[in-house]
Amino acid sequence: MINRCAIIGLGLIGGSLGLAMNERKLARHIYGVDTNRENLAMALAAEAVHEAVDLKAAVIDADLVIISVPVGAIPDLLSKINGWLKPGTVVTDVGSTKQAIVDEAKSILRPDIHFVGGHPMAGSEASGFAGADSYLFENAFYLLTPTPETSPAAMDLVRGVVEGIGALVMEIPPDEHEFITAAISHLPHFVAVALVNAVTNMPVADRALALSAGGFRDTTRIAAGSPQMWRDIFITNRDRVLDSLAFFRAAVEELEEAIRAGEGERIYHTLSEASKVRRELPIKPRGYLPYVYEVVVTVPDRPGIIATLASLLGDAGINISEIEILHAREGYGGTIRVGFATSDEQNRACDLFRAKNIKCRPKA
Repeated sequence: MINRCAIIGLGLIGGSLGLAMNERKLARHIYGVDTNRENLAMALAAEAVHEAVDLKAAVIDADLVIISVPVGAIPDLLSKINGWLKPGTVVTDVGSTKQAIVDEAKSILRPDIHFVGGHPMAGSEASGFAGADSYLFENAFYLLTPTPETSPAAMDLVRGVVEGIGALVMEIPPDEHEFITAAISHLPHFVAVALVNAVTNMPVADRALALSAGGFRDTTRIAAGSPQMWRDIFITNRDRVLDSLAFFRAAVEELEEAIRAGEGERIYHTLSEASKVRRELPIKPRGYLPYVYEVVVTVPDRPGIIATLASLLGDAGINISEIEILHAREGYGGTIRVGFATSDEQNRACDLFRAKNIKCRPKA
């Protein structure tokens, strides 16, 4: 257990860290700092932090300082707290870019302060403490980016916290982190924003947006994220974002040329290759996370139907790993995906549902 922990920034990630650490008793006392009074009040009420204090009071005797602010604000924050930290304090961040932050921390912090770069691969388009969740990091990858100068003891402490909140630690060099996250996180956000703006600028924008269905909504969901956070990400990881955009542009041009030329076979091949790769993406990466055995259930639209399914499974001693509403039509019904940890639970659930005349099918 950490004696004194300071969390600077109590939005979605910082607030969720506070909730998870407190529920799992990973720190005796958690101090919270945030310029947003509403975030502070909600964090205190939800017991994500034990006390709300100013920046100096939070860090002066802290054993661990967690910085959860936009990456563009981190260097100034490190400069502010550097003189207040006691020798041996471990500082970590949760920023989505790492190389610039790791370099800044090395140049700003005193030699007796230990920095460990961190990046939880969890979150949503929500922002602020209102979106915080103590289970946000459960079974999520949490990237740590040590360098040859990183203290092993500091790494052990941060790793212990990360594992304690239910996340899966992966160590990765800061430069490699930048290229990977540019490809799977920063580029998708760029594309989502560009797609929203492209449709908005079309002559049929009003009607098109009013009719937007699953494809457009799913593809652009992340465009609703914090503009300040994403501005800082695009600036601090500029080179790798531009590298990723070059690959994306080449892929766009290849498909565009095939469409312009009316080359059906070429179009089909491009679509098939993408479809194959997408379909082979696991819901959860095997080897790091347990495989989920799924059942798809068709149910009528009536109050309490999800509770009914859960009660049936609970009474039979079958634990639900995941549950998701796939499709629903008000007044008619819909389909629900229920996930289980074992194939035995999957089979038992199917047998149970069928015995109750509930339509279902196992999903391979």
